[in-house]
Amino acid sequence: MRLDKFLVVARLVKQRTRAKEICDAGHVKVDGKSVKPAHDVRIGETVEVTLPNRRLVVRVEEVPTAKSVPKAQAPALYEVLADERTDILK
Repeated sequence: MRLDKFLVVARLVKQRTRAKEICDAGHVKVDGKSVKPAHDVRIGETVEVTLPNRRLVVRVEEVPTAKSVPKAQAPALYEVLADERTDILK
């Protein structure tokens, strides 16, 4: 599954367009490297998302095969490693 799609399905970002934009801007890193929105997400990878006033680091636990998952199942797709409030972007 594409990284931008995973971010939306896991409900880490609300819109796929926004997910693509933050990937293109270099605000999403996988295992410490900036990646493109089309990066193929794999189980065990660490995804770091830097949003305005927030830095979120998660480990991918499951990659869904469907286009979407129920809201209650979305948190099972990842494990939160860090969730910090920041002032990096304005």
